[in-house]
Amino acid sequence: MLKRLRNLVSPPAVPARGTSGVSPLLRNDPPAVEQRAALLAGKEIPYTLKRSGKRRSIGLRIDDRGLTVSAPLRASEKWLHSVLQDKARWVVEKLDGWQTRKQIETRWADGETIPYLGELLTLCVVRSLFATPPALCGRELRVFVAGNADSAQIEQAVSRWYRQEAEQLFARRVAHHAALLNVTPRAIRLSVAKTQWGCCTARGTVRLNLQLIKLPLHLIDYVAVHELAHLREMNHSAAFWSVVESVCPDYAKLRRELKAVAL
Repeated sequence: MLKRLRNLVSPPAVPARGTSGVSPLLRNDPPAVEQRAALLAGKEIPYTLKRSGKRRSIGLRIDDRGLTVSAPLRASEKWLHSVLQDKARWVVEKLDGWQTRKQIETRWADGETIPYLGELLTLCVVRSLFATPPALCGRELRVFVAGNADSAQIEQAVSRWYRQEAEQLFARRVAHHAALLNVTPRAIRLSVAKTQWGCCTARGTVRLNLQLIKLPLHLIDYVAVHELAHLREMNHSAAFWSVVESVCPDYAKLRRELKAVAL
């Protein structure tokens, strides 16, 4: 009876795979989530550190919640410091971009402006008995809403219009550049990723971020070419950039321009 009681209070240690027989209870692993701060490019930057036994590399993500660093469970402080310092300028620029976005948050009302293909459209809110799809008239986007519609409903109508425009435009641009590169994507999809303008899967699906519809056409084309080039080179080798250059000779300039845009 005593032996059974002891087992309930202190379970017998079971050797963990790959830890030389050391019990997980005795390894003194660091916390899975920590709130930290680091001096990056002259600025004190708070960040969330998330550790996982499944990770093998250190990744950085920036969104409306700030900087998140994902690292292997037992990543050394030296490694963490090195990665953060290497990416210091990028981190500060991206965080500044998010801050600027918050400061100029769109007001969904008549007379306000929204970005579209690198230009600004003026919202013209037309109240009627029935809501109908928005219509583009020059540099004015007419949004037809029911008489009692609020700002959230105006935003929803514009969001649906953005998606429709993106689906049609992206399909045309991908088809155009696919012919130049002599590749055939399996499918074209919209993405709402927080950190990527586009991606191409191993199965040939090209995904382009919905937010691209707000940027100039030459940047949309660059992202489309970049992702289509992966259908010939699934990497970022010299051979890959040679494929990109065959269609976008000024890809380096376009790449810098896109990096300066906050996603």
